[in-house]
Amino acid sequence: MDTSRRSLIIALAGAALSAACASGPARPTREFLDTDTGVTVTSSREPVVLYRDSAATAAYARKLLHLGPIEVNRSGDYRYFLWLGIWNTLQPSDAAEQRDGFESIVILVDGEPLMLELAGWTPSAIGASVPVYPKPVASAADAYYPVTVDQIRFMAEAADLRLRTTGAAPAEYELWDGPRQARRSLRSFLEAVGY
Repeated sequence: MDTSRRSLIIALAGAALSAACASGPARPTREFLDTDTGVTVTSSREPVVLYRDSAATAAYARKLLHLGPIEVNRSGDYRYFLWLGIWNTLQPSDAAEQRDGFESIVILVDGEPLMLELAGWTPSAIGASVPVYPKPVASAADAYYPVTVDQIRFMAEAADLRLRTTGAAPAEYELWDGPRQARRSLRSFLEAVGY
């Protein structure tokens, strides 16, 4: 085989390899610079979904929560949060009703309670100017809770993960896809942020 033909084959193989790498699977996390506040935000692309049946209200009625970890980096000062997207399959309810019971929550990690207090209902509660996760539906309420990276790791290693609201009428939510999906989402986030 002559040199020019060999060079062409090597160049084509390199181009094919580059294209394969570029079109590989999407990263399991998302990172962006919030230009308004100057923080770098890292989040999971695939939040954990929890649900609670509300069959007494209507057939197939469910209340759902999307839970996602967040890292906020302000010039080397790292802070961690959990985001909740709170919604239901019924007609949209007012914001106060959606948020009822979520001022503090308890995450049950293999039965062990992990109490979290609300940081706020808007991205400004975590130092961001834009939402980190897209709302699952337009009527969803957002909530942000400060956590430690060790608490996220604790949840990522759980065989069972549930969430309980507080207030006058506590409600418990269970995993939609089971613990394997939750572990994969949380572990991918931890690997991306270096833990």
